[in-house]
Amino acid sequence: MRSRALKVRQGTLANDLPYYALGDGAPLVVLRWFTPAHANPAGLAREAELRVLAPLARHFRLYAVGRAPGMAPGTTMADIAARHAEALHARFGGPVDVLGLSSGGSVALQTAADHPDVVRALVVAGAAHRLTPSVRRLQRRYTEEVAAGRRGLQHQAVTAAASPAGRALAGALLWLLDPLLRPGDPRDMLAFARAEDGFDLTGRLADVVAPTLVLGGEKDLDYPVELFRETAEGVRDGRLITYPGLGHLGTFRSGRFAGDVTAFLTGTGPEEGPRTLAE
Repeated sequence: MRSRALKVRQGTLANDLPYYALGDGAPLVVLRWFTPAHANPAGLAREAELRVLAPLARHFRLYAVGRAPGMAPGTTMADIAARHAEALHARFGGPVDVLGLSSGGSVALQTAADHPDVVRALVVAGAAHRLTPSVRRLQRRYTEEVAAGRRGLQHQAVTAAASPAGRALAGALLWLLDPLLRPGDPRDMLAFARAEDGFDLTGRLADVVAPTLVLGGEKDLDYPVELFRETAEGVRDGRLITYPGLGHLGTFRSGRFAGDVTAFLTGTGPEEGPRTLAE
């Protein structure tokens, strides 16, 4: 299914969470990755997301959900999870499958741990139960530079490529693109980055009772494979698939990504255990 041919409907869930919906089938809530603005994507950002989501739209009715605008300073990840749980319960009336992408994976894990009645099955892609110190530093530098009116997008180059040469090229390109991709009001992304900075479910992973699949690239510089493995082993019912040779963004671009997500979710029924997948 080509992204340009998709019929996309936009709206707002309870608690002012922006979302857009596409595809047909059972509902799958996609918690979006880190975004400069707390709004539905447009232009190139929308096309980039649709390229990832289009293959899944063949099998599911996707609800791509972002964070609410007007996020107050001091908001915690638990606060964000509570608002998501309320919104998902109001929309679906019962447990629903959830896919968290990168920072959306942090939200998804917190939601599953704090509100287990909301999440039926969980896929966490390019995320783990905590951020590494290096990712905290990079994300802080990026958001604080942009909030101060300076170029900061180049600090995200570590997510764009696995090789040093690729990161150097991505950093130069992102530096040039920064003025075009800078949010009108950076306070939302700054508040979210500070909330994610404090995110850490180490010791609480057993509270995640939904069947969980963790997907990650073996060359992800944001999250080492050990963190992916700790997350999959720590939840009540988890499994792990890693993608050789791929970095952070490569996880979502992998030709296996949509198939692995679909196989896991369609193999988890109300009266059967989750399907075991080979790594």
